[in-house]
Amino acid sequence: MNAALIVLVLLAVLAIVIVSMTVKIVPQARSGIVERFGKYRTTLSAGLNIVMPFIDKVRYVIDLREQVVSFPPQPVITEDNLVVSIDTVIYFQVTDPVAATYEIANYIQAIEQLTMTTLRNITGGMTLEHALTSRDQINSGLRGELDSATGKWGIRVNRVELKGIDPPPSIIDAMEQQMRAERNKRAAILTAEGERQSAILTAEGQKQSAILTAEGERQAQILTAQADRQAQILRAQGEAQAIQTVFQAIHDGNPDQKLLSYQYLQMLPKIAEGDNATTWIIPAELTKALGTLGGTLGSIPVDGGGNKTRVDYEAEIDDDAVQTEATSEAVQEALDAAKAAENPATSAADVPPAPPAPAPPAAPEPPQQQG
Repeated sequence: MNAALIVLVLLAVLAIVIVSMTVKIVPQARSGIVERFGKYRTTLSAGLNIVMPFIDKVRYVIDLREQVVSFPPQPVITEDNLVVSIDTVIYFQVTDPVAATYEIANYIQAIEQLTMTTLRNITGGMTLEHALTSRDQINSGLRGELDSATGKWGIRVNRVELKGIDPPPSIIDAMEQQMRAERNKRAAILTAEGERQSAILTAEGQKQSAILTAEGERQAQILTAQADRQAQILRAQGEAQAIQTVFQAIHDGNPDQKLLSYQYLQMLPKIAEGDNATTWIIPAELTKALGTLGGTLGSIPVDGGGNKTRVDYEAEIDDDAVQTEATSEAVQEALDAAKAAENPATSAADVPPAPPAPAPPAAPEPPQQQG
């Protein structure tokens, strides 16, 4: 009884072992490499798989997902003989599990070493400044070299990124000083450019202001000159009209030499006027005028024979026609006296008497004042 139980237990254990060796479950996005007596037989896909127990063996389970590997910083010498530390990140994916298993012993280590050598080759042909500003160029070049080398290993390099490029501390200080100097230079250039633009704009504004001021003064001078010209023209026209009016009045009145001499004598007191007029010179024409006037006055008779008409300023004028006639008679008497003065040799008896003029109306007697 006990022996039979033991046999049954052994058979159960053997069945469990056989089933476990026959049924293989492969997770998603993974592949199993099956070997039979140490030789590759097949590749198991994801899911439930059955293999021959004790004959077939799942040697490797390869992860088919994209993997990320970060490598430690590696010293790299640039073209200008500067040592910089560069650390990289590789994104790769296994596309052929059989080649990744049998073509390379350790593909991750192989990718790391290949990345280091390729990175030194690419960066060695660049200066530090070029390397710092050309990360995309380094990434694309490094990815192309790695992808071509790892293709036979069944691995595809999808992306390569440089995490950092770290120069030595002395180079960092020098770069900071250079950058600071460059920024100071740019600030000085911008300041000078701003001052230059400000000076140009200020000069342009002053130029425009001076032009406008000069233009305004020019217009003001033109308007002032035009106003003076118009004023002079108007004054000249007024003087011309005044002279023409006086000249016309003189010609209409037909004055003789005696009247001009009399006017000349009336101007003598005006010549002597003034505080400083202590000495004045009599022109030669004055003696001639005085002689003519004296001869004329000496030849004028005392009584011309005409009627003397006296004007009463307090009398009222009744008729304009009578006053006009009396004025005409007075004018006629003055003309006759002037003609007589022109011929002093002629006797007063030879001059025909003027016809008697009608007597003017009697003026009213002024009221007598009470004593």
